[in-house]
Amino acid sequence: MMDELMTWAASALFIAGSLLTLIAAIGLVRFPDVLARMHGVTKPGTLGIALLMIGLALSMQSIQVAWKVALVVLFQLITSPVSAHMLGRAAVRTKKVASDLLVVDELSEDLARSDVPHEETSPRN
Repeated sequence: MMDELMTWAASALFIAGSLLTLIAAIGLVRFPDVLARMHGVTKPGTLGIALLMIGLALSMQSIQVAWKVALVVLFQLITSPVSAHMLGRAAVRTKKVASDLLVVDELSEDLARSDVPHEETSPRN
């Protein structure tokens, strides 16, 4: 009975994670600019991977797999916001953002007031 319950729970998590990952892929194709695409990929993509990994841990029913899955989910939760932030800053600096779609653009205002040019994308030596 317990094995059957774990199988159903794992299956539900696999389906939910797959649907969220599919939504992230559709958002990547459908959204108009870099910032919207980035938002559409990082939010459901991160949760989708987490659900898939938890489903894997439930289906395998092993403590070794559970620890590895926990590390994968933790790494995803840590790196996804940081990489999205860095990609967003790079997109604004290289003017790849549709500024007419933005309601507030504080980064461009700050860059305009500073002495750092927008086109600078290479690290300072």
